[in-house]
Amino acid sequence: MELFKNKTFARWFIILSSVTIVGLIIWNITVFYNRIKEDERSKMLIWSTAMKSANQADLKGDDLTLELEILSANPSIPIISIDQNGEPALIENVPKAIQENPERFDEFLAKIKTENIPIEIDLRDNTKQTLYYGNSQILNKLKYYPLILFIIIALFSGLLYFFYDTSRTSEQNKLWAGMAKETAHQIGTPLSSLFGWLEILKSEGVNQEYIVEIEKDIDRLKTITERFSKVGSQLKLEKTNITLAAKNSFEYLQARSSKLIEFQMDLPSEPVFVMLNEPLFSWTIENLTKNAIDAMKGKGKLEMELARSGNWVKILITDTGKGIPLKHFNKVFNPGFSTKKRGWGLGLSLAKRIIEDYHNGKISIAYSEIGKGSTFEIKLRKIAE
Repeated sequence: MELFKNKTFARWFIILSSVTIVGLIIWNITVFYNRIKEDERSKMLIWSTAMKSANQADLKGDDLTLELEILSANPSIPIISIDQNGEPALIENVPKAIQENPERFDEFLAKIKTENIPIEIDLRDNTKQTLYYGNSQILNKLKYYPLILFIIIALFSGLLYFFYDTSRTSEQNKLWAGMAKETAHQIGTPLSSLFGWLEILKSEGVNQEYIVEIEKDIDRLKTITERFSKVGSQLKLEKTNITLAAKNSFEYLQARSSKLIEFQMDLPSEPVFVMLNEPLFSWTIENLTKNAIDAMKGKGKLEMELARSGNWVKILITDTGKGIPLKHFNKVFNPGFSTKKRGWGLGLSLAKRIIEDYHNGKISIAYSEIGKGSTFEIKLRKIAE
């Protein structure tokens, strides 16, 4: 528990530290952006003053060296000065392609009007011009830096999450495989002993019907042991008649379930072949069936249907239970998720792993309505007969 707490603390510490660092970077960029914007405003005020001074200089006979130097020292800020008649009086640092296209010029002028507050310039003869100026290229680029930084961080976070999720999934797989193999090992010891006791019972002349039923249950334990031993191993899929495999699994549970459950099968009469590991597929059918029986609280109707759809074979298992809320549709297959008080949340997770990871198929909730029941759907690829 202490280790878990430490890992959680470390994870949150890294997340909060990252958010703090990113926030400080964005804040500094914002401050830098506003400072450059203020500097450009100051330059334009000085430029407008120089413009006014140069315009009135011939009345005084002043030296224009300083004014002309200021007016020429603007390599990047776009300027459009509009006279009293609404016509451009001066254009600087605006691309020729924009100047030569009236529509694009009007769009550009409208754009820079929104970027900065215009400056009024008083000229001689009581005339005025309105100076509009836009952001420099440096300022425009700087404006997008926070967005670029955010995208980079998002990509980096996504990459970290991918590695974390992959590592977690790998650990879960190892845990699943280890638990399954240990379970198979533990079952194997008493199972061997049961074989010996069965032979003794046979020699004692015990009722043959009892012997047959005991053999069935021993065979069942063998099947369970085989299932657990296959988890985490390289599986061998064989061409199998899925109609027969589904029928056998369903009938086995029917014989061992409450008589208050009405079992119904809708299967094609002809064989349908898929690549299958039958013991694990049977395990999936049993998990779905037992879940359905639990949802119906031991009383209701349980139906299994097998249908063909293009290159797929669909197995539909429908119950008349309590139903599943829509918000849980994507959660029911997660390890540990269960709506039952004593549930471990492993059955559906295991079913998903068997169908999707081992058989490259699909499993999902096809339909569910609260108070009416649910339908689970398994899809496997059909192969030629």
